[in-house]
Amino acid sequence: MMTLALKLDGLTCASCVARAETALRDLSSVDDATVNLATGTAQVTGDHIDPDAVIATLKTAGYPALTETVDLNIDAMSCASCIGRVERQITGQPGVLGAEVNLATQQGKVTALAGSGGVEAAIAALTQAGYPARRAAPATDRETARDGEAMTLRRAALIAGLLTLPVFILEMGSHMIPAFHHWVMANLGMQTSRVIQFILTTAVLAGPGRVFLSRGFPALFKGTPDMNSLVAIGTSAAWSFSVVATFAPSLLPEGGNAVYFEAAAVIVTLILLGRWLEARAKGKTGAAIARLVQLAPKSAEVERDGVVSSIPLDQILTGDVIHIRPGERIAVDGTVTDGKSFIDESMITGEPVPVAKGPGDTVIGGTINGRGALRFTATKVGRDTMLSQIIRMVEEAQGARLPIQALVNQVTAWFVPAVLVVAAITVAVWLIFGPSLGAALVAAVAVLIIACPCAMGLATPTSIMVGTGRAAELGVLFRKGDALQSLSQVSIVAFDKTGTLTLGRPELTTFETAEGLDADTVLARVAAVEALSEHPIAAALTRAARDSGMTLPEVTGFEAVTGMGVTADVAGHAILIGADRLMARSGIETGALAKVAGRIAAEGQTPIFVALDGAIAAVLGVSDPVKPGAAHAIAALHEMGIKTAMITGDTAQTARSIAARLGIDHVVAGVMPQGKVTALNALRGDGQRLAFVGDGINDAPALAHADVGIAMGTGTDVAIDAADVVLTSGALDAVGRAFAISRATMRNIRQNLGWAFGYNTLLIPVAAGVFYPLWGLLLSPALAAAAMALSSVAVVTNALRLRHAAGADATGALPNPVPNLQSAT
Repeated sequence: MMTLALKLDGLTCASCVARAETALRDLSSVDDATVNLATGTAQVTGDHIDPDAVIATLKTAGYPALTETVDLNIDAMSCASCIGRVERQITGQPGVLGAEVNLATQQGKVTALAGSGGVEAAIAALTQAGYPARRAAPATDRETARDGEAMTLRRAALIAGLLTLPVFILEMGSHMIPAFHHWVMANLGMQTSRVIQFILTTAVLAGPGRVFLSRGFPALFKGTPDMNSLVAIGTSAAWSFSVVATFAPSLLPEGGNAVYFEAAAVIVTLILLGRWLEARAKGKTGAAIARLVQLAPKSAEVERDGVVSSIPLDQILTGDVIHIRPGERIAVDGTVTDGKSFIDESMITGEPVPVAKGPGDTVIGGTINGRGALRFTATKVGRDTMLSQIIRMVEEAQGARLPIQALVNQVTAWFVPAVLVVAAITVAVWLIFGPSLGAALVAAVAVLIIACPCAMGLATPTSIMVGTGRAAELGVLFRKGDALQSLSQVSIVAFDKTGTLTLGRPELTTFETAEGLDADTVLARVAAVEALSEHPIAAALTRAARDSGMTLPEVTGFEAVTGMGVTADVAGHAILIGADRLMARSGIETGALAKVAGRIAAEGQTPIFVALDGAIAAVLGVSDPVKPGAAHAIAALHEMGIKTAMITGDTAQTARSIAARLGIDHVVAGVMPQGKVTALNALRGDGQRLAFVGDGINDAPALAHADVGIAMGTGTDVAIDAADVVLTSGALDAVGRAFAISRATMRNIRQNLGWAFGYNTLLIPVAAGVFYPLWGLLLSPALAAAAMALSSVAVVTNALRLRHAAGADATGALPNPVPNLQSAT
């Protein structure tokens, strides 16, 4: 009888309990169900409970079962076949809904019904199966554990190497150097030499190599062999045969009493050496997260009750007033209340130019203050800060499984058992057609060692880890791991206009005066009048004057003319500001400036006329200006072979004008939010994959509907939540960086998989002796161990190349890294 415990949402009264129990009991797989209103839990019993049916039934009834997602640290995973085995152990536990395991990070993500005990059951099952598991530690603790693992492997490889060297010299030296062979025979004798090799090799297997035996044989006996099993069988076979040849040679056929102690010892030593190099390299794959964690200071100067004192970061509260001295790191997110400075936000946004900050501006935790002193109020602390959210996004993306990984898992599920069959066939064939039992043993051991699928398991996750970490350094966050693969397949990018291609607010972009008038004087008078208006265009005109340092004169007689503009008296002059309708009503000829207004309107700007004392004085053009670098970003996408489109709710004239300036291929204007989804469907055409870039609440449906949604980090939370990729800055060149990173990472993964599969496809036949009759080519177990170890190191090293991608051109190469992040590598 199986019992499943759940936590339910929406229970408010006794009738809720009755309805939930009735719904559960109606399921054919459920024998009984009890619901507790006080604890908000349910107990379901039955012989073969279907968790999916239980969840669906409760959701339909209005009392959804709560779920939890927990990260686990999992030890002893050594190859690709371990991934499937671990996932089956996890998903086989009651209450567990799904699992994703990552070999590179040695972690698993478990989704289970809250309150079911599924996570604890999974931990116990994994530990019993030989994969000790525990709830994941913080990122800093994981880095410490990874460093400790590398040191342990280094020590084990060093001890194994010191013990193996005399064995190798005694055996191989005698084969290769006749004079040395004669010296050994004269001074030690064959039997003494073999006994020395036996003692040292036994020490290697019982000491540093014990990990292969203690993990490999139990896995083999359970019917779930892994790479440790292959190493254990190979080294044990070589050692056992050599022991018989040394101490009971009469049991072997005449001429077949050679020893292979050096093969067993060298195999263990080289594999440990490879694992140490692999652990060092894998440690570097997670360096991006480690550097992000180090951005946050340990403490900050906090003002409470008028007293400023140093407070640890985890004790800072929302609303605290924090003092920042020049050169210090910002502790948490907040709003500046006093002071002015420039802040280096490059480590968060990827943008190298420091940003001016003053009262009312926001600051981001982890960024570096310039030469000014600031006081700010904390608005987000702990897990809510942008830095913490970025770290979580990167961790989730690094632990994600791409669709391409499914193929690898299918292959590795049967790979190790298939290798054992190949090794058995190799022994049989060599015994029938080969010269000796020893030759058969050598070939079989070489097959077992060369075929360890470590490289296959590391090919995808290491590239993902490095690629997503690199992306974070450049201001690109992959919220959903599979977007890393999906983005590389996109052929069309559609942009929202307002706030994405443009700054998202009106600005004065054109200003031409009538002949003989001073432009600064006219603008100051216009700004003085518009300062009394609440219209967004008025704010743009006032901002333009104040940004130029102008002093605004006094205004009297201000009056708004509905639908046309405003009138007022400024410094003794009557002024009219508004549309051509206001000028016509007042009998003012616009003259030559009418042509300027027509050109302004054709460019998508809003023309505004200014008249002083009854005569036309100027025409202004106000528009939402295109972001700096937008044209270059569009051109970069075109050079990558990607088509571009703009989907906007603005007028067709304005949209076409902006598209023409930027070189955008296709324009859809005047659409509502739901219309953007329809436009995306039309742009897809016959099966093309499409990305949408947006920033506003109205972009959320399109972001969710696109194959890949890309949100500007300066946009709304709704847009960011709907997106697959987040650009931490508002700069459009980050779109090109996202594509470049995606393509580079997928190219790197294909290289790794090609190497991993090609290596095994080529060398397993060589190890088995397929080519021996033709060319006398036979692979020794020692060389097989070296090749196997180097294959894993090669895969991880190739993935690490993504950290150093450079060259910010439009072809998809990546720009140079942010210096303060890269220096830590």
